[in-house]
Parts: sequence; structure tokens; C-alpha cells
Amino acid sequence: MIDNEQQALKVRLDKWLWAARFYKTRAISKEMINGGKVHYNGQRTKSSKYAEVGATIRLRQGYDEKEIVIVKLSEQRQKGLIAQTLYQETPQSIAKRETYAEQRRLNILHNPAPEQKPDKKQRRQIMRFKES
Repeated sequence: MIDNEQQALKVRLDKWLWAARFYKTRAISKEMINGGKVHYNGQRTKSSKYAEVGATIRLRQGYDEKEIVIVKLSEQRQKGLIAQTLYQETPQSIAKRETYAEQRRLNILHNPAPEQKPDKKQRRQIMRFKES
């Protein structure tokens, strides 16, 4: 019976992304879709597109790019644990995010920020270096 309800339910993509807690507001969700940050079944889409169970969505959130499959439809924003049941992230996406996170972590360790600002003499040297 739940499957029939899920099939009869029509939810806009921007509303589903908001309900699944990928974005804080529907306006941000719509902006991300229209800006090309969200791909529905491998193609750019409009925010008015209806989400379907089994569809693949690729979206960017900050540094991360996620690929998810829609498992359930919902047009109501609920608790985070319930929202996580609406989708399933692909194993390739999880592995890719973990490797990128590790690379970012290592990059920070190898390129730390300076402990102090340059003094007057060092600033002059930097300015001379940039001019030449």
C-alpha cells in the first residue's frame, strides 16, 4: 500500500531536496538546481521536474559531490534520521568523497598557514618580488 502511495505522490525536485535535508531552504534548493549544481539522471534539469523513485541525482555540497538514488518521496521536511531514509548514496560516491576528504586533510597538513604576519621588511621583499 505504501508503494501505491509513493507512486501516486508527485513531488517537485526542489521540494524533495529540501525535504531530504540537502539544502536548508527551498529557495536555495531551487537556486542550486537552476545553477547546474544538481543533475537528475545525468542531465541538468529544472526545479519544477517531478522526482521519481529510482532516479539518480548528482549534486554538489561545498567540496563534496554526492551521487544518490531516490528511495522514497516526501514533500514534508522531517527529522534528519527520517530524511536519510528518503535516499541512498552510491558506494562509488562514498569512496570518492572519502578519498577527496583525505586529500584535503593531507594538503592542509603539508601547507600550513604561517604562524605570524610578515613584518615590514618581509612585506617590502614581497612587494619587490611581485613587481619583478
